This record gives sequence, structure tokens and C-alpha cells, in this order.
Amino acid sequence: MAKLSKKEKVLYHLKEGKSITPRQAFFDYSAMRLSAIIFDLKEDGYNIKSERETSRDKFGDKVSYAKYTLIK
Repeated sequence: MAKLSKKEKVLYHLKEGKSITPRQAFFDYSAMRLSAIIFDLKEDGYNIKSERETSRDKFGDKVSYAKYTLIK
């Protein structure tokens, strides 16, 4: 069986109805460039919604990031 690419892994994750963040993509799939993967998936015709989320980093500073969801 062929090994799945990071793009295929992220697409499978989204197709399961789950959202994904850059942190999650890094820890689950070792994907460091999630926004590039999402760009490619959109180019392939997938309707992916992005939402801005905010949180705090380990120093207590406010950070924002995207959360991606596949729209069926």
C-alpha cells in the first residue's frame, strides 16, 4: 500500500468532518505548512472554510491562527 502524502492525510482528516489547526496538523501529521496544503486543496476544488481563532502561547501572549473545515 502506498504511503499517504501530508496533503492526503489532511484531506482525509477534513473528510471525516473534523476541523484542523496548524498545531494539530504539526502534531498529528508532521505538516508544518498547513496553509499551503489548504491552498492546494482549494485549487483542487475543495470548499474549505477558514476561521480565525485566538489563544495564548506559553508566555501568555495572545496569538491567532486559522481553523479549517471542509464544507460539503
